[in-house]
Parts: sequence; C-alpha cells; structure tokens
Amino acid sequence: MDKEKDINKIEREYVIPLRREWAKVPRYKRANKAVKAIKEFLVRHMKIYDRDLSKIKVDKYINEEIWFRGIKKPPARIKVKAIKENGIVRVELFEMPAKLKFKKAREEKREKVAEEGKPKKHEHKEGEREEKEKKAASMESMEKIEKETAKKMKHQTKQSKQPKHPVRQALKK
Repeated sequence: MDKEKDINKIEREYVIPLRREWAKVPRYKRANKAVKAIKEFLVRHMKIYDRDLSKIKVDKYINEEIWFRGIKKPPARIKVKAIKENGIVRVELFEMPAKLKFKKAREEKREKVAEEGKPKKHEHKEGEREEKEKKAASMESMEKIEKETAKKMKHQTKQSKQPKHPVRQALKK
C-alpha cells in the first residue's frame, strides 16, 4: 500500500528564475507576478495537463521569502521543492533562511501548546460556570461597597455649608 502512495507521489527540486517574469510588469506588481511565475513554472514542469493554477499550493514561507523586501523587489530566483500528490502540487522552500527557521519553530511550538492546553467540553462548561459565579459575587460586593461609600459621602457633605474662600467686603456693599 505504501508503494502505491510512493508511485503517486513525485518530489522534485527546482531553481525558478523569477526576474525574467517580474521584469515584464510595473514595479508595484512585481511580488504578485513572482508568485504567479512560480505557479506557472510548476504547472509546466510538474505535468499538470489542464494548466490549472489552483492545483498549485504555495507554502506561506515561500510567500514570505518573496515579499521579504517588499512588493517592488522580489528575489531574482528561488530554490523550491515541489511535491505532487493526487494531482495537487505543494511547493515548499528548499532551504529555509535562518529568520524563517526560527519563525517556523515558534509557530509550531504555539500550535503544540494550543493543542495541549485545549480543555475538554465538560471541563470548559464547568470553568465557565465558575467564572460567572465569581463575576456575580464580585459585582454584588462592589455594589455593597459603593452604597456604603455613598452614605458616608452624604453625611460628610451636610456638615459644612460655608463658602470655600471668603468674599471680599468691598464687593458686599
């Protein structure tokens, strides 16, 4: 069974020349054209007979590598690894730059932590119920404290009705 999967799976490495393609379009469209050029190159070389670009799936790290210097200055060439399975071609960077290696490792670590930290359904409901009860209790205690402070303030303000600063005698006449 594994041999059948290996027969359907084709893996190749290419150095794709991009400058030839992105030089044909205005500067503000170059990175977009570079992505399309990768797809067109792989459609031609990985034997996709209907030339459908939607059958090429570009890895997000390739996209980041192309867009690294902005839309106006994509790389002149890029080395990729293309894997064809069941008529769909996945494209990955052949060699990850150091910056992207760390980014990929960080994202994988986040995904792993997220998978481990997900509570089960019944645990999630219990936690929500506890949080709601805590909120309700804290709201009641806050209202009680506010009422007490309002009472104290009410009694304090009735004591002095004299103006804050004396009025000059000359103005009273």
